[in-house]
Amino acid sequence: MTKDYYEILGVQKNATESEIKKAYRKLALQYHPDRNPDDKEAEEKFREVSEAYEVLSDPQKRAQFDQYGRVFDEGFAGGGGGGFQADDFASTIFEEFFGDSFGDFFGGGSRRRAKNRPTRGSNIEIKLDIEFKEAAFGTKKTVDIPKIVNCHRCGGNGAEPGGITTCSTCRGTGQFVRRQGLFSISTPCPECNGTGQFIKDKCKECRGEGVYRKNKKLEVKIPPGIESGMTLRISGEGNDGSNGGPAGDLFVHVNVKPHEYFKREGRDIILELPISFVDATLGTTVDVPTLDGSETVKIKPGSQPGDRITLKGKGIADVQGYGIGNMHIDLNVVLPTKLNKKQRALLEEFKQVSDEETYKSHKSLWDKMKTIFS
Repeated sequence: MTKDYYEILGVQKNATESEIKKAYRKLALQYHPDRNPDDKEAEEKFREVSEAYEVLSDPQKRAQFDQYGRVFDEGFAGGGGGGFQADDFASTIFEEFFGDSFGDFFGGGSRRRAKNRPTRGSNIEIKLDIEFKEAAFGTKKTVDIPKIVNCHRCGGNGAEPGGITTCSTCRGTGQFVRRQGLFSISTPCPECNGTGQFIKDKCKECRGEGVYRKNKKLEVKIPPGIESGMTLRISGEGNDGSNGGPAGDLFVHVNVKPHEYFKREGRDIILELPISFVDATLGTTVDVPTLDGSETVKIKPGSQPGDRITLKGKGIADVQGYGIGNMHIDLNVVLPTKLNKKQRALLEEFKQVSDEETYKSHKSLWDKMKTIFS
């Protein structure tokens, strides 16, 4: 079942950014696991409100959710595969919003972590240009991603194997706790700066940095029917996490290049077809381009400028798999701008033998014009 993020946060669909923040703050404080130890229902609610805030606080993701009911990834954020983990995602969003010191207000609960706790890697965002037909039929694109990856020698801790010692002051907790009456106040250990450990021998590979930059080639699957402005999320292809934390995600912002002939309206495509006034008057057959080749189209005698011919099922597939659109051919009747003597004589002759029946489809218009100018 599709989740309604507005309902989860208890806000209207036209809620402002500040209203969304206020609603999230209230619910996150209410359902935070530190306030509800061993309460699975509260933990699930905390995860849901964090997920809702992650989508609605991002203008692009919110626009996708408003239009499609979910946010794109190779499933969808919040809708398909992967899911949100309370420790890896919801807590990260919570800490980004409230700050790392929030846990101190709960009196030193068991979920408080030192600075060397597992931390989720940051996301990567890239822009990808694709052709019109690639968007229509789907494709695969190889992209080059500049990533931050953990050093393979030290695993990201910046030390040579065996080159880490535990802080004797905080005994590895990274926290310095002081009690004042009924309250306990926890601050980062001043000796190790909250890490709980010291590096005595720096890693020779990364020189103690723990990470390095690396370009990675990745094949991205583009679903049929995707539109400009949509964003694909590929889980786990962002920057590496630290201290054993999961990697971030890759967000691919798709831009579809305009086509030389076709215009798109949702699942439908539109082709403006220029025809001569003679062909429009007498009728003809024309081969027109389609997305998958060409199609022979019959132009009826007496066709008018703006008349539309529809080819069923020749449009674009719905990105969520709900059918295929149509192709509309709009007739643009082209009038001559220069005539030779013979052409002018023939048209003068045609004019002489024409009457109201010749323009029967416009008879009512002619009648109105006569009334106006009589």
